[in-house]
Amino acid sequence: MIIDVHGHYTTAPAALGQWRDRQIAGLKDPSQAPKASELHISDDDIRETIENNQLRLMRERGSDLTIFSPRASFMAHHIGDFNTSATWAAICNELCYRVSQLFPDHFIPAAMLPQSPGVDPKTCIPELVKCVEEYGNVAINLNPDPSGGHWTSPPLSDHHWYPLYEKMVEYDIPAMIHVSTSCNACFHTTGSHYLNADTTAFMQCLTSDLFKDFPTLKFLIPHGGGAVPYHWGRFRGLAQELKKPLLEEHLLNNIFFDTCVYHQPGIDLLTKVIPVKNILFASEMIGAVRGIDPQTGHYYDDTKRYISATENLNDEERFLVYEGNARRVFTRLDTALKARGL
Repeated sequence: MIIDVHGHYTTAPAALGQWRDRQIAGLKDPSQAPKASELHISDDDIRETIENNQLRLMRERGSDLTIFSPRASFMAHHIGDFNTSATWAAICNELCYRVSQLFPDHFIPAAMLPQSPGVDPKTCIPELVKCVEEYGNVAINLNPDPSGGHWTSPPLSDHHWYPLYEKMVEYDIPAMIHVSTSCNACFHTTGSHYLNADTTAFMQCLTSDLFKDFPTLKFLIPHGGGAVPYHWGRFRGLAQELKKPLLEEHLLNNIFFDTCVYHQPGIDLLTKVIPVKNILFASEMIGAVRGIDPQTGHYYDDTKRYISATENLNDEERFLVYEGNARRVFTRLDTALKARGL
């Protein structure tokens, strides 16, 4: 199977965005605030947005299954308070669950959390439990910066996050470390904020002993790990200066990287530097980079082409990147597939 571990519902029906606009307007004028029950999205609306977009491209590009979560930039945890985020997360997570029910062979859900700046992460646990136990979610998205580019939260190694980690370990469910919209003019959302966060999350783990406290905790760092593979020598050297173990022992039993890297040299570097067991196929299609590369004539986010073309992987290693690693890291995904005889 070709399993894409990083997909977002970026093509959700327009009614979702319109409801969100009303919710945001209601923060200033409560009379404008909508109820969740006022959002009406039919199964046909969902079918149309998926069949004409993600599913069409999956078929064209040859991928089989996508781990599918709400649109990352729409999480916008900096807006409103916890109640705002809780309502919004519940709506978005239910939509992704409905996608997985309408297209069970092609999508399986991952959840956004109702995070809010300054709010204890344990308040997110009820939504996580619901999504795992009722929706069959196989992953969560964890935002290390709910403030939207101002970085007011403690680092991921801080005990602030431990209640959430304890639940993740209990469910054996990984978190993709994924920030949302930047409201800081210094950081473009997808061009710098996302990649900064990927690099920052890795470094927060490197400087800590988080995985001694949680030996089975698993993080997926997207977008190829930000700057991490390109500066692998820097991180190895910093770990050495900090008297940490070798990175293979210190971090690589718990941290994994996806292939949302949008040119061949980038994938070549990723697959040369990072051990194959830590690389999972992903495209984040119809995401941050949607255009066609004039140098190749193909979509930038058609990452399967790069995996197929790289000389750094043999057939056995490609199997691990495309399927084997995803099933090992996302154990709930593996269980769901085995239940289908796959």
